[in-house]
Amino acid sequence: MVPRGVKRSIKWIALCISFVVVSCNNDTKTNSSSTGNVVKPAAPTAPAFNSDSAFVYVKAQTDFGPRIPNSVSQSKCAAWLTETMKQFADTVIVQSFQTRGFDGKTLNGKNIISSFNPSKGNRVLLCSHWDSRPWADQDSVDKDKPIDGANDGASGVGVLIEVARQLSIAKPDVGVDIIFFDIEDYGQPEDSKFPEMDDSYCLGSQYWAKNLHTPNYFARYGILLDMVGGAHATYTQEGTSNRYAPAVVDMVWKTASDIGYSDYFVFDKTKPIIDDHYYVNQLAQIKMVDVIHYDFSSPSNFWKHWHTHGDTIDKIDKNSLKACGQTLLQVVFNELVN
Repeated sequence: MVPRGVKRSIKWIALCISFVVVSCNNDTKTNSSSTGNVVKPAAPTAPAFNSDSAFVYVKAQTDFGPRIPNSVSQSKCAAWLTETMKQFADTVIVQSFQTRGFDGKTLNGKNIISSFNPSKGNRVLLCSHWDSRPWADQDSVDKDKPIDGANDGASGVGVLIEVARQLSIAKPDVGVDIIFFDIEDYGQPEDSKFPEMDDSYCLGSQYWAKNLHTPNYFARYGILLDMVGGAHATYTQEGTSNRYAPAVVDMVWKTASDIGYSDYFVFDKTKPIIDDHYYVNQLAQIKMVDVIHYDFSSPSNFWKHWHTHGDTIDKIDKNSLKACGQTLLQVVFNELVN
Protein backbone atom coordinates (compact mmCIF):
# COMPACT_ATOMS: atom_id res chain seq x y z
CA MET A 1 0.00 0.00 0.00
CA VAL A 2 1.39 3.40 -1.06
CA PRO A 3 0.80 6.33 1.28
CA ARG A 4 -1.54 9.10 -0.10
CA GLY A 5 1.24 11.72 -0.27
CA VAL A 6 3.43 9.43 -2.30
CA LYS A 7 0.53 8.72 -4.69
CA ARG A 8 0.11 12.44 -5.29
CA SER A 9 3.85 12.73 -6.00
CA ILE A 10 3.75 9.83 -8.46
CA LYS A 11 0.78 11.34 -10.31
CA TRP A 12 2.56 14.67 -10.53
CA ILE A 13 5.74 13.05 -11.86
CA ALA A 14 3.71 11.07 -14.47
CA LEU A 15 1.95 14.25 -15.56
CA CYS A 16 5.27 16.05 -15.99
CA ILE A 17 6.71 13.14 -18.01
CA SER A 18 3.62 13.16 -20.26
CA PHE A 19 4.00 16.91 -20.83
CA VAL A 20 7.68 16.50 -21.69
CA VAL A 21 6.93 13.70 -24.19
CA VAL A 22 4.24 15.76 -25.92
CA SER A 23 6.54 18.79 -26.03
CA CYS A 24 9.35 16.73 -27.51
CA ASN A 25 7.04 15.36 -30.19
CA ASN A 26 5.92 18.87 -31.05
CA ASP A 27 9.52 20.04 -31.19
CA THR A 28 10.37 17.18 -33.52
CA LYS A 29 7.60 18.22 -35.91
CA THR A 30 8.66 21.84 -35.76
CA ASN A 31 12.28 20.99 -36.40
CA SER A 32 11.45 18.79 -39.37
CA SER A 33 9.55 21.69 -40.87
CA SER A 34 12.30 24.20 -40.19
CA THR A 35 14.95 21.94 -41.72
CA GLY A 36 12.94 21.43 -44.88
CA ASN A 37 12.03 17.76 -44.32
CA VAL A 38 8.33 18.42 -44.73
CA VAL A 39 7.15 17.88 -48.29
CA LYS A 40 6.72 21.14 -50.17
CA PRO A 41 3.09 21.88 -51.06
CA ALA A 42 2.18 20.98 -54.59
CA ALA A 43 1.72 23.83 -57.03
CA PRO A 44 -1.90 24.70 -57.78
CA THR A 45 -3.17 23.03 -60.92
CA ALA A 46 -3.14 25.54 -63.74
CA PRO A 47 -6.40 26.28 -65.53
CA ALA A 48 -7.08 24.32 -68.70
CA PHE A 49 -5.62 25.94 -71.79
CA ASN A 50 -8.26 26.18 -74.52
CA SER A 51 -6.67 25.28 -77.86
CA ASP A 52 -9.84 26.13 -79.79
CA SER A 53 -9.68 29.65 -78.41
CA ALA A 54 -5.96 29.92 -79.21
CA PHE A 55 -6.62 28.80 -82.78
CA VAL A 56 -9.22 31.56 -83.18
CA TYR A 57 -6.62 34.09 -82.04
CA VAL A 58 -4.09 32.74 -84.55
CA LYS A 59 -6.60 32.94 -87.40
CA ALA A 60 -7.68 36.46 -86.44
CA GLN A 61 -4.13 37.64 -87.10
CA THR A 62 -3.78 35.93 -90.46
CA ASP A 63 -7.15 37.36 -91.52
CA PHE A 64 -5.52 40.80 -91.53
CA GLY A 65 -3.07 39.60 -94.17
CA PRO A 66 0.73 39.73 -93.92
CA ARG A 67 1.73 41.88 -90.91
CA ILE A 68 4.72 43.58 -92.47
CA PRO A 69 6.19 46.95 -91.43
CA ASN A 70 4.54 50.14 -92.75
CA SER A 71 1.48 48.26 -94.08
CA VAL A 72 -2.24 48.73 -93.46
CA SER A 73 -2.39 45.13 -92.21
CA GLN A 74 0.26 45.93 -89.62
CA SER A 75 -1.70 48.94 -88.31
CA LYS A 76 -5.00 47.07 -88.15
CA CYS A 77 -3.53 44.01 -86.45
CA ALA A 78 -1.65 46.15 -83.92
CA ALA A 79 -4.90 47.90 -82.98
CA TRP A 80 -6.69 44.56 -82.62
CA LEU A 81 -3.92 43.06 -80.49
CA THR A 82 -3.90 46.11 -78.22
CA GLU A 83 -7.66 46.13 -77.69
CA THR A 84 -7.77 42.36 -77.17
CA MET A 85 -5.07 42.43 -74.50
CA LYS A 86 -6.78 45.34 -72.73
CA GLN A 87 -9.66 42.96 -72.05
CA PHE A 88 -7.38 40.66 -70.07
CA ALA A 89 -4.30 42.45 -68.67
CA ASP A 90 -4.06 45.06 -65.92
CA THR A 91 -2.04 47.41 -68.11
CA VAL A 92 -1.17 47.53 -71.82
CA ILE A 93 1.59 49.72 -73.27
CA VAL A 94 2.25 50.21 -76.97
CA GLN A 95 5.93 51.00 -77.51
CA SER A 96 6.08 52.71 -80.91
CA PHE A 97 9.51 53.00 -82.49
CA GLN A 98 11.37 53.60 -85.72
CA THR A 99 14.31 51.57 -86.89
CA ARG A 100 16.24 51.01 -90.10
CA GLY A 101 16.12 47.76 -92.04
CA PHE A 102 19.12 46.07 -93.62
CA ASP A 103 18.02 47.58 -96.96
CA GLY A 104 18.06 51.13 -95.59
CA LYS A 105 14.28 51.51 -95.28
CA THR A 106 12.84 53.33 -92.27
CA LEU A 107 10.51 50.89 -90.52
CA ASN A 108 7.73 51.81 -88.11
CA GLY A 109 7.17 49.25 -85.39
CA LYS A 110 5.00 48.63 -82.35
CA ASN A 111 5.95 46.42 -79.41
CA ILE A 112 2.79 45.57 -77.45
CA ILE A 113 3.43 45.03 -73.74
CA SER A 114 0.78 43.67 -71.37
CA SER A 115 1.21 43.24 -67.62
CA PHE A 116 -0.53 41.31 -64.85
CA ASN A 117 0.03 42.42 -61.25
CA PRO A 118 2.45 45.18 -62.33
CA SER A 119 3.36 46.03 -58.72
CA LYS A 120 4.76 42.55 -58.03
CA GLY A 121 8.54 42.25 -57.86
CA ASN A 122 8.59 38.55 -58.77
CA ARG A 123 7.97 38.62 -62.53
CA VAL A 124 7.88 36.16 -65.44
CA LEU A 125 8.29 37.41 -69.02
CA LEU A 126 6.50 35.68 -71.93
CA CYS A 127 7.15 36.80 -75.52
CA SER A 128 6.55 36.15 -79.19
CA HIS A 129 6.83 38.18 -82.39
CA TRP A 130 3.66 39.25 -84.19
CA ASP A 131 4.98 40.43 -87.56
CA SER A 132 5.34 38.18 -90.62
CA ARG A 133 8.05 37.70 -93.23
CA PRO A 134 7.91 40.23 -96.13
CA TRP A 135 9.44 37.73 -98.56
CA ALA A 136 9.05 34.01 -99.23
CA ASP A 137 12.78 33.63 -99.74
CA GLN A 138 12.73 29.90 -98.86
CA ASP A 139 10.07 29.14 -101.48
CA SER A 140 10.56 28.19 -105.12
CA VAL A 141 7.87 30.56 -106.41
CA ASP A 142 6.86 34.17 -105.68
CA LYS A 143 9.94 34.58 -103.55
CA ASP A 144 9.52 38.37 -103.45
CA LYS A 145 5.96 38.28 -102.04
CA PRO A 146 5.02 38.31 -98.33
CA ILE A 147 3.83 35.20 -96.48
CA ASP A 148 0.81 34.66 -94.22
CA GLY A 149 2.98 33.76 -91.23
CA ALA A 150 0.38 31.60 -89.49
CA ASN A 151 3.02 29.63 -87.61
CA ASP A 152 5.99 31.96 -87.88
CA GLY A 153 4.61 34.70 -85.71
CA ALA A 154 0.87 34.25 -85.28
CA SER A 155 0.98 30.87 -83.48
CA GLY A 156 3.05 32.10 -80.54
CA VAL A 157 0.95 35.23 -80.20
CA GLY A 158 -2.26 33.18 -80.31
CA VAL A 159 -0.98 30.97 -77.51
CA LEU A 160 -0.03 33.99 -75.39
CA ILE A 161 -3.40 35.69 -75.88
CA GLU A 162 -5.13 32.55 -74.60
CA VAL A 163 -2.66 32.41 -71.68
CA ALA A 164 -3.61 36.03 -70.93
CA ARG A 165 -7.32 35.17 -71.04
CA GLN A 166 -6.80 32.34 -68.56
CA LEU A 167 -4.72 34.54 -66.24
CA SER A 168 -7.48 37.16 -66.23
CA ILE A 169 -9.91 34.50 -64.96
CA ALA A 170 -7.67 32.66 -62.48
CA LYS A 171 -5.83 35.79 -61.26
CA PRO A 172 -2.66 34.17 -59.83
CA ASP A 173 -0.75 36.26 -57.32
CA VAL A 174 2.40 36.59 -59.42
CA GLY A 175 3.68 39.20 -61.87
CA VAL A 176 3.51 38.29 -65.56
CA ASP A 177 4.46 40.41 -68.56
CA ILE A 178 3.58 39.44 -72.13
CA ILE A 179 5.36 41.17 -75.00
CA PHE A 180 4.53 40.92 -78.70
CA PHE A 181 7.69 42.01 -80.50
CA ASP A 182 7.42 43.69 -83.90
CA ILE A 183 9.78 43.57 -86.91
CA GLU A 184 11.41 40.29 -85.96
CA ASP A 185 11.28 38.88 -89.49
CA TYR A 186 12.60 41.75 -91.63
CA GLY A 187 16.08 40.25 -91.70
CA GLN A 188 18.24 39.93 -94.78
CA PRO A 189 17.75 36.84 -96.99
CA GLU A 190 20.57 34.35 -97.23
CA ASP A 191 21.41 35.65 -100.73
CA SER A 192 21.29 39.28 -99.57
CA LYS A 193 23.39 41.94 -101.25
CA PHE A 194 24.29 43.22 -97.79
CA PRO A 195 26.22 40.32 -96.19
CA GLU A 196 28.12 42.70 -93.94
CA MET A 197 24.93 43.73 -92.11
CA ASP A 198 24.63 42.11 -88.68
CA ASP A 199 21.63 41.94 -86.34
CA SER A 200 19.17 42.51 -89.18
CA TYR A 201 16.53 40.29 -87.56
CA CYS A 202 14.74 40.82 -84.24
CA LEU A 203 14.63 44.62 -84.50
CA GLY A 204 11.70 44.99 -82.11
CA SER A 205 13.30 42.98 -79.33
CA GLN A 206 16.58 44.82 -79.83
CA TYR A 207 14.77 48.12 -79.45
CA TRP A 208 12.88 46.98 -76.34
CA ALA A 209 16.00 45.55 -74.68
CA LYS A 210 17.73 48.93 -75.12
CA ASN A 211 14.62 50.94 -74.15
CA LEU A 212 12.83 49.02 -71.43
CA HIS A 213 9.16 49.95 -71.09
CA THR A 214 9.64 50.46 -67.33
CA PRO A 215 12.87 51.93 -65.90
CA ASN A 216 15.05 49.18 -64.43
CA TYR A 217 12.55 46.54 -65.52
CA PHE A 218 13.60 43.01 -64.62
CA ALA A 219 12.06 39.55 -64.74
CA ARG A 220 13.52 36.47 -63.05
CA TYR A 221 13.33 34.62 -66.35
CA GLY A 222 11.60 34.69 -69.71
CA ILE A 223 10.14 32.29 -72.27
CA LEU A 224 9.98 33.08 -75.99
CA LEU A 225 7.62 31.27 -78.39
CA ASP A 226 8.35 30.96 -82.11
CA MET A 227 6.76 28.59 -84.64
CA VAL A 228 4.95 26.56 -81.96
CA GLY A 229 1.81 25.59 -83.90
CA GLY A 230 2.96 23.09 -86.51
CA ALA A 231 1.69 19.51 -86.48
CA HIS A 232 3.74 17.07 -84.37
CA ALA A 233 5.91 19.94 -83.15
CA THR A 234 9.14 19.15 -81.37
CA TYR A 235 10.59 21.83 -79.12
CA THR A 236 14.21 20.94 -78.45
CA GLN A 237 16.60 22.43 -75.92
CA GLU A 238 18.16 24.97 -78.26
CA GLY A 239 21.79 26.03 -77.86
CA THR A 240 21.43 29.76 -77.14
CA SER A 241 18.89 28.95 -74.43
CA ASN A 242 21.27 26.40 -72.90
CA ARG A 243 24.12 28.90 -73.01
CA TYR A 244 22.36 31.74 -71.21
CA ALA A 245 19.61 30.08 -69.19
CA PRO A 246 20.24 26.35 -68.61
CA ALA A 247 18.32 26.30 -65.33
CA VAL A 248 15.28 27.81 -67.03
CA VAL A 249 15.52 25.22 -69.81
CA ASP A 250 15.55 22.44 -67.22
CA MET A 251 12.59 23.94 -65.37
CA VAL A 252 10.39 24.47 -68.45
CA TRP A 253 11.10 21.09 -70.02
CA LYS A 254 10.62 19.27 -66.70
CA THR A 255 7.30 21.05 -66.20
CA ALA A 256 6.17 19.94 -69.66
CA SER A 257 7.23 16.37 -68.92
CA ASP A 258 5.47 16.38 -65.55
CA ILE A 259 2.13 17.28 -67.15
CA GLY A 260 2.45 14.84 -70.04
CA TYR A 261 3.99 16.77 -72.93
CA SER A 262 7.41 15.16 -73.26
CA ASP A 263 6.55 14.14 -76.83
CA TYR A 264 6.58 17.85 -77.69
CA PHE A 265 9.20 19.21 -75.28
CA VAL A 266 11.95 16.75 -76.14
CA PHE A 267 15.22 16.69 -74.23
CA ASP A 268 17.51 16.74 -77.29
CA LYS A 269 20.08 19.53 -77.16
CA THR A 270 20.36 21.27 -80.54
CA LYS A 271 22.43 23.99 -82.17
CA PRO A 272 22.14 27.66 -81.11
CA ILE A 273 20.05 30.11 -83.11
CA ILE A 274 19.68 33.87 -83.10
CA ASP A 275 16.13 34.78 -82.12
CA ASP A 276 14.52 37.45 -79.94
CA HIS A 277 15.72 35.65 -76.81
CA TYR A 278 19.35 36.24 -77.80
CA TYR A 279 18.95 40.01 -77.48
CA VAL A 280 16.88 39.80 -74.30
CA ASN A 281 19.68 37.74 -72.75
CA GLN A 282 22.49 39.89 -74.16
CA LEU A 283 21.08 43.40 -73.78
CA ALA A 284 18.42 43.22 -71.06
CA GLN A 285 20.29 40.59 -69.03
CA ILE A 286 17.12 38.55 -68.50
CA LYS A 287 17.54 34.78 -68.70
CA MET A 288 15.23 33.76 -71.55
CA VAL A 289 14.73 30.47 -73.38
CA ASP A 290 13.27 29.84 -76.83
CA VAL A 291 10.48 27.33 -77.39
CA ILE A 292 10.75 26.77 -81.13
CA HIS A 293 9.94 23.94 -83.51
CA TYR A 294 13.06 22.01 -84.53
CA ASP A 295 12.70 19.80 -87.60
CA PHE A 296 15.32 17.04 -87.64
CA SER A 297 14.51 16.17 -91.27
CA SER A 298 14.73 19.70 -92.70
CA PRO A 299 18.05 21.04 -94.07
CA SER A 300 17.49 24.29 -92.17
CA ASN A 301 16.24 22.42 -89.09
CA PHE A 302 13.36 24.91 -88.99
CA TRP A 303 9.74 23.96 -89.59
CA LYS A 304 9.32 22.71 -93.17
CA HIS A 305 7.12 25.65 -94.25
CA TRP A 306 9.46 28.27 -92.75
CA HIS A 307 9.59 31.44 -94.88
CA THR A 308 7.42 29.92 -97.62
CA HIS A 309 3.87 30.47 -98.86
CA GLY A 310 2.99 27.19 -97.16
CA ASP A 311 2.91 28.93 -93.77
CA THR A 312 -0.89 29.15 -93.72
CA ILE A 313 -3.64 28.70 -91.15
CA ASP A 314 -4.49 25.17 -92.33
CA LYS A 315 -1.05 24.05 -91.08
CA ILE A 316 -1.80 25.04 -87.47
CA ASP A 317 -2.36 22.09 -85.15
CA LYS A 318 -4.42 22.58 -82.00
CA ASN A 319 -2.59 19.78 -80.17
CA SER A 320 0.70 21.65 -80.48
CA LEU A 321 -0.94 24.88 -79.30
CA LYS A 322 -2.30 22.97 -76.29
CA ALA A 323 1.05 21.43 -75.36
CA CYS A 324 2.78 24.79 -75.49
CA GLY A 325 0.07 26.84 -73.77
CA GLN A 326 -0.64 24.36 -70.98
CA THR A 327 3.05 24.16 -70.18
CA LEU A 328 3.31 27.94 -69.94
CA LEU A 329 0.31 28.17 -67.63
CA GLN A 330 1.73 25.48 -65.35
CA VAL A 331 5.09 27.28 -65.24
CA VAL A 332 3.31 30.44 -64.08
CA PHE A 333 1.27 28.59 -61.46
CA ASN A 334 4.37 26.82 -60.16
CA GLU A 335 5.59 30.28 -59.16
CA LEU A 336 2.93 30.36 -56.43
CA VAL A 337 4.91 27.85 -54.32
CA ASN A 338 8.42 29.07 -55.20
